[in-house]
Amino acid sequence: MAETGEAAPFKNLTSREYHGHDRKVHSVAWNCTGTKLASGSVDQKARIWHIEPHGQSKAKGVELKGHTDSVDQLCWDPKHADLVATASGDKTVRLWDARTGKCAQLAELSGENINITYKPDGTHIAVGNRDDELTILDVRKFKPIHKRKFNYEVNEIAWNTTSDIFFLTTGNGTVEVLSYPSLKPVDTLMAHTAGCYCIAIDPCGRYFAVGSADSLVSLWDIKEMLCVQTFTKLESPVRTISFNHTGEYLACASEDWFIDIANVQTARTVHQIPCRAAMNSVEWNPKINLLAYAGDDIKPPGEGIFRIFGFKGSS
Repeated sequence: MAETGEAAPFKNLTSREYHGHDRKVHSVAWNCTGTKLASGSVDQKARIWHIEPHGQSKAKGVELKGHTDSVDQLCWDPKHADLVATASGDKTVRLWDARTGKCAQLAELSGENINITYKPDGTHIAVGNRDDELTILDVRKFKPIHKRKFNYEVNEIAWNTTSDIFFLTTGNGTVEVLSYPSLKPVDTLMAHTAGCYCIAIDPCGRYFAVGSADSLVSLWDIKEMLCVQTFTKLESPVRTISFNHTGEYLACASEDWFIDIANVQTARTVHQIPCRAAMNSVEWNPKINLLAYAGDDIKPPGEGIFRIFGFKGSS
């Protein structure tokens, strides 16, 4: 029954397409002010885009060149609107100035980096690699201050909003809850019947959500560490999830050819965005209801694209 008042915020909105990569786009992320978007691609580059919420601008922004392998994930400094960090299969993590496109810092790590996230105060960056090793970087010195190898598959990682808890999603279907900065185990949450792939933190600090290979998304009360809701609309492994800026809506995507937007409290679908391929990354703008999304779809002869949903009028 989502089509009445509840769907109104999304009903007549459209998506716009953005071109600028030579191969598929793996990751999209907004800066803290919601004015710039970064995209990272298999083409070994990242790009910065200036997004006008009401304008028609689709101009390619600054190109971030230097990685020698796929840019698998990227994230912005939560306190600085022009600093963005990239994680690559070339074993480096780079910090870039989005105004100039210059690499400001570089850390050579021990494996192919696939996951990256900033501590909410902007002082540390956590990086996960294909060898299930976690590295915490001090942003000022851009040097590792913690390294830990796990004997299980580690997927997406996240801090809570107050930075005293660190979450690891695992291939065992669990969420490992660690205290921070000690990284001592606090709890193991038996979250799903198959591997947990992705995690998102509610910006209001009440919940976190976990997406799994079992096609379900679970919603957890962050204080009680209890599952309070399950989202069941997707039918294949959940690859990427994101809360909107008010914490009211959760976008979830997978290998299914649609993105599900659900009401967080009721788990009811309020909108679905059709896609043309499996999705790799969805992220809501931190200020307004614009959702960036990127997947495996490419335009001949192989150009990678991403889209942003939430614009009024024709796309």
